[in-house]
Amino acid sequence: MSSKDIVFDFDRATRIGLDEAVFCQMKSPAQIDAILDNALQKNAGLLLTRLDPDKLAALSPANTPLIDYCAISQTGFFGPLRPISSRGAVAIVAAGTSDASVAREASRTLRHSGIEASLIVDVGVAGLWRLTERLDDIRCHPVVIAVAGMDAALASVLGGLVSSAMICVPTSVGYGAAENGRTALNAMLASCAPGLTVCNIDNGYGAACAAIRILASADRMRDLG
Repeated sequence: MSSKDIVFDFDRATRIGLDEAVFCQMKSPAQIDAILDNALQKNAGLLLTRLDPDKLAALSPANTPLIDYCAISQTGFFGPLRPISSRGAVAIVAAGTSDASVAREASRTLRHSGIEASLIVDVGVAGLWRLTERLDDIRCHPVVIAVAGMDAALASVLGGLVSSAMICVPTSVGYGAAENGRTALNAMLASCAPGLTVCNIDNGYGAACAAIRILASADRMRDLG
């Protein structure tokens, strides 16, 4: 496979305000290298998601040094990276340290778009005091991404305590009845806290993209006066 075989959506950012990302999980190292070669020719920066360490090690020696890699989130920044243009708009709140990989995927996706998010981890409702101690910090952010597995109670609790736009991400963390995140997904969908937006299981990338859309819409409204 060569770079000529890649049909990449380089105009996506212009069209909808979101860069195209490379989902690496089902791609071979050769396919990923072909995509990176194509991006390099256009001097385009890319976000790589679900890039595990073994696949990273199998990439071309010419491409690997150009990747800013985060092992926790299994994401990589390739090529030019936008400078930070926004701080304090988004808080990513994760129930436990076991949810950190999904939370970091959201954080890295936002950073790739020039948004620096606040990351608040290990504030699950099993120790409710941990969350209540951080409520003032969380409320300062107009957009909150709640990341939780198990019974995903964090989403409902936050949804009843903060007025921010709430984007919820169920994770596959939990014992047998958690069903690899299906229980958390159903709990978030069935939440009695009104106005929650719910993403797919472990989809930190999708949650970050939802946050980017919200912030971009708010900017357009301000421009309209």
